[in-house]
Amino acid sequence: MQSRFIGRVGVAVATIAMGAAASLAAAPSALAAPASAPTQTLAAKNTCPTWTVTGNGVNFRTGAGTKYRAIGQLYRGDSGTKISSSGSWIKIKLDHRSKTGLKKGTTGWVTKSYLEQCVYMQLD
Repeated sequence: MQSRFIGRVGVAVATIAMGAAASLAAAPSALAAPASAPTQTLAAKNTCPTWTVTGNGVNFRTGAGTKYRAIGQLYRGDSGTKISSSGSWIKIKLDHRSKTGLKKGTTGWVTKSYLEQCVYMQLD
C-alpha cells in the first residue's frame, strides 16, 4: 500500500517538473519585448499621511514660518499625521505624546527639512 502511494507521488512530481520546465523554456520568448518598444518608468506618488521628525530640538510652530511662535520642540521619532502644507512647511497632528510632553492631538507646523514621510511597502 505504501509503495503504491510513493509511486503515485513520484509520477505527480515528475509531471509537475516537466510542466514547469516547459513553462520556463517558453518564458523568455513570451516576455521579450520588441526592440522598438520604449521603456516607461512609472513613479508612484507617496500618499502616506504620517510624517516623522528626523532632527532633535525641532521647533513646533503655530504657523508656517519662522516668524510664528514655537509651541514646543519635537525630537527624532516624534510623528504626526499631515493636516495640510504651505510651501516647505507641513502642518501635523501629533499621533502620540511627544518626547517633550506635548499632548497627543496637538497640531503645529514643522519645516519639511526636519521631517520624513513614511513609505508604504507591498509585501508579496
